[in-house]
Amino acid sequence: MTLLQIMAADNAAEVRVRTTDDATITAELAAHGIAFDRWPVVDEAESLTSDELLARYADKVAALNESGRYEHIDIARIHPDDADPQCQATAAGARAKFLDEHRHAEDEVRYFAAGRGCFYLHLGEEVLAVVCEGGDLLAVPAGTPHWFDMGSRPDFIAIRFFEEADGWVGDFTGDRIGASFPTLDELLTAS
Repeated sequence: MTLLQIMAADNAAEVRVRTTDDATITAELAAHGIAFDRWPVVDEAESLTSDELLARYADKVAALNESGRYEHIDIARIHPDDADPQCQATAAGARAKFLDEHRHAEDEVRYFAAGRGCFYLHLGEEVLAVVCEGGDLLAVPAGTPHWFDMGSRPDFIAIRFFEEADGWVGDFTGDRIGASFPTLDELLTAS
């Protein structure tokens, strides 16, 4: 379930909007210059190699990158194996790294082919929590303060679009705002 929850930046308990309606999500995000779209999901995404997955989405990727702006397009996969402590530690480390507020020098464009993750966008006096799932495309403008939660058991496949090879590198703000907001798991269990 794709979810948008808008909260006061100084009080996470003050929920101003909570919706799963795609049209409302699209309109709310567009009002802040954030693009949201839905692409068809490839059912067997988990079993495809990165090259096979990119081939399945070749038409969508080409349309999004018609200008040639994105020179680096890759696949990020996080799928912890419950039986392998090393995989669990890697997933937990990846999660912890992006829970702190940061921004990027270029747009952060992600298409979720499978799984889920939550982008928290700190936009002035509000924080917009956008839970993305398989089929969701989100484009966050360069310089937007945000953080990302993969959940307590990170599990997703995302196509990432970069202008530069180091486009994913975050500029951390030092603001610990993310610690006072509900986690992805808490957002999903809230009524």
